[in-house]
Amino acid sequence: MPDRRKVLFVTDLSYQARGRRYSDEDIWLTSRLREDFDIALCHPLDAAALMDTFDAVVVRNSGPVLHYQEEYDAFRARATAHGTRVYNPLTGRGDMAGKQYLLDLTAAGHPVIPTVDRPEHLHLLPEADQYAVKPKAGADSIGLAFLPREELGGLVHGDILVQPRIDFRYEVSFYFVDDAFQYALHAPDPRRRWELEHYEATDADLAFARRFIDWNTLDHGIQRVDACRTREGELLLVELEDLNPYLSLGLVTDQARDSFVAHMTASLHRFLAAGPAM
Repeated sequence: MPDRRKVLFVTDLSYQARGRRYSDEDIWLTSRLREDFDIALCHPLDAAALMDTFDAVVVRNSGPVLHYQEEYDAFRARATAHGTRVYNPLTGRGDMAGKQYLLDLTAAGHPVIPTVDRPEHLHLLPEADQYAVKPKAGADSIGLAFLPREELGGLVHGDILVQPRIDFRYEVSFYFVDDAFQYALHAPDPRRRWELEHYEATDADLAFARRFIDWNTLDHGIQRVDACRTREGELLLVELEDLNPYLSLGLVTDQARDSFVAHMTASLHRFLAAGPAM
C-alpha cells in the first residue's frame, strides 16, 4: 500500500458565520477526505508553525483573514519561501488577493457589478438610488454601508470600493473544483442571502461562470462564483471566492456531495503529484 500523504486542514471551527455552520461542513468534509489522506485540523493562527511537517496545507473555512491579517501575511510569506503546497494555491487573483479584481474586471468590460475606488471615477457608475460602499480588504459584509451619491465624495480614497446598489431578482452561486462545475445554489429571497436552494444552471449560466474561472487561471482548487440576476435578466459577478469559500454542502443532494468529495480528492492527488509550490 503506498504511503498516505499528510494534509494540514486549516479551519476555524469556532467562527460564528451568519447563516452558516463552518464547523459542521469541515468536520464532515475531513471525515471523507480521511479515506485517502492523513488529516490534521488546525486553527489558521497555528498553520505557519505546523505546516512544515505536512505534504500540503488545505485552507478551508478559516474565516475572514482581516481578523488576523498580520498572521495570514506571515503564513503566505513562509509558505512561499519554503515551497509549501497550499490548496488553494496562493496565486489566486480573486478574493484571495483582495477586491482589486472587481476594478480590473470592470475596466476590462466583464459582466461584473460596476466598481470604482477613486472620486474622479464616480461619474463612470450608473445612476442609482444608493451605492454600496465597502473596504477593499473587506469580507463577509464587514464594513459594508449603503449611501446616496452626494455622500460618496469624501469616502472614496483608494481603500474603499463603490458600486451601485443593484435591484436584483436573486443571488446565485456556482461551485467548481479545478475547472469542473459541481453544483449551483441560489437565494430566491434577496433579503436572505444564506437561505439557499438548488439551482438548475443553464448552458448560458455556466458560460458566464466559467469565464471567471478561466480568468483566474488556478490549475487546482475550489472556487465559488457569486452572481446576481438583474431585473433585466442579466447575470453580474458579485464575488470570485478563491480563498476559503463556504460550500453549503449540507444543502445539496447526497449524490452532489459524493461527487464533490470525489473531485476534490482527485484534485488533491493531482496537486500533490505536481511537486512543490514555486
